[in-house]
Amino acid sequence: MGFAGSACYRAAELPWLDGACGYEDWYFVEDYTALGVLNEAAVGRGHRTAHDDLARRFGAGTGGLYGLIEGHPPAGPGSVDQVSVAVWVGRPPGVKRPALGELLGDGMGVGGDRVPGSLWRRQLVLGPAPEFCLLASELPPGAAPARLPAGWTATVLEREALWTG
Repeated sequence: MGFAGSACYRAAELPWLDGACGYEDWYFVEDYTALGVLNEAAVGRGHRTAHDDLARRFGAGTGGLYGLIEGHPPAGPGSVDQVSVAVWVGRPPGVKRPALGELLGDGMGVGGDRVPGSLWRRQLVLGPAPEFCLLASELPPGAAPARLPAGWTATVLEREALWTG
């Protein structure tokens, strides 16, 4: 079906909530087709009432669809809950994007002192959200906010996995 896993994280602050505490829900899917199947299952027959009830109780929030541009998704038994660091990176409008795989991904990968991780880029967004997200079990050396070009922002968040599946 294309569904590879999901997780819910609690973070002490989120950049799109003006630094307020919040939650991140991640759903790892193989492609847009799998996303459509997941959406239909959430609001389809037998689920619509529960979905609508939860939606009414939901507070402020945003949503986004991010595509993998470097690394491997943290999907699979025991891997999703180990992704405790998220680095949310934004750039000013109109500024060209350098090769972020080399910039943010330095020190990320496998082997030696490298930190396993994945770099994601925003594809679709519902509300304010940074353009890039680097997920890892610890902060890779190349993801230091001081390495970003002038005007770019980076927010390093420690997250707590509340649920994985």
